[in-house]
Amino acid sequence: MESRIKAMMAFFCLTLTPQLAQAQPDMVDTLELGHSIVMVTTDLPGGSNGRGSGVVVSPEYVATNCHVIANSNGANIAKFRDGYQPTGLKANWRRDLCLLKFTPLPFKPVPMRESKTLRYEEEVFTLSFPAGSPVPQPSYGTIKGIYAYDGGRIVRSSATFAMGSSGGALFDQDFNLIGLTTFKSPGHHAFFYSLPVEWIKELMESPETVSLKTEEVPFWALPMTERPFFMQVVIPYQNEEWATLKTIAEQWTSKEPESADAWYFLGLAEEGLLQLPQAEKDFKRAYSINPRDLDAMLALSRIALVQNNLGALESLQPAVSALDKTQGDLIAQQISKLKQSN
Repeated sequence: MESRIKAMMAFFCLTLTPQLAQAQPDMVDTLELGHSIVMVTTDLPGGSNGRGSGVVVSPEYVATNCHVIANSNGANIAKFRDGYQPTGLKANWRRDLCLLKFTPLPFKPVPMRESKTLRYEEEVFTLSFPAGSPVPQPSYGTIKGIYAYDGGRIVRSSATFAMGSSGGALFDQDFNLIGLTTFKSPGHHAFFYSLPVEWIKELMESPETVSLKTEEVPFWALPMTERPFFMQVVIPYQNEEWATLKTIAEQWTSKEPESADAWYFLGLAEEGLLQLPQAEKDFKRAYSINPRDLDAMLALSRIALVQNNLGALESLQPAVSALDKTQGDLIAQQISKLKQSN
């Protein structure tokens, strides 16, 4: 039974398969949008330099991550080989969000869309300067998680980013800024997170900060037990530490009973522990809370396949296919095989 469940988890690719749709914009489509993405450079103690990304969010402000510029000797932005020096700074060190202030910049600010309007499995893309690239580079994916936190919603997507991308942009298909690419989990199959634009708008109304020096730690770098539950579950999940994952997920469901992700990760832990009836119940709970929870649908499909439950597979297949045709086709193949064997 255990080996079969693991085979099914691999077959359905679980949560981490990048979904690259034909509708995603290419480099040409994003060329003009790239004019609003800038490189942030810093002078670090010891004489070295640092690099990150930034997004023009108003004629005066460029949003970036505070960890890009914190405790540096100075920060500037660069675009088209021209440099611009900020005249002021607004910072929320714990949220890891900073706004560099300029005299009006010759770049077009990007429109912003609040995270409360986002939906799971929406196609998204990032633009940033990974690995010191001289031009903004795109990365494509879908929204995989939306987590309420500190007055906003942290967005997890399958659009990857690398060193140098901190402070870059996460866009929807209408070229609205929906997040600031900020941090990722450790491990081979990393989770990628972006800060909400609500925090940017809120910070614009805050007083200026007088120094780049800080001893505050971003929320995502706090000791593990002080981080949000959506971060605490990742490493146990990646390491298949199912008992540990179950303990954390139970705490999460108790604190946030309306979080579909909490019930999904609890179901994953129970599935890993071969507690299939309870896992199925909790996956259904996640699916009922979030009808666009593709990962919960795939988990239910795995259990249905292990149980040879043809009816459940046939019920799930259209909903899966509507969000991910490739996964829907795989389930259709399994339905066909089951019918042939019966």
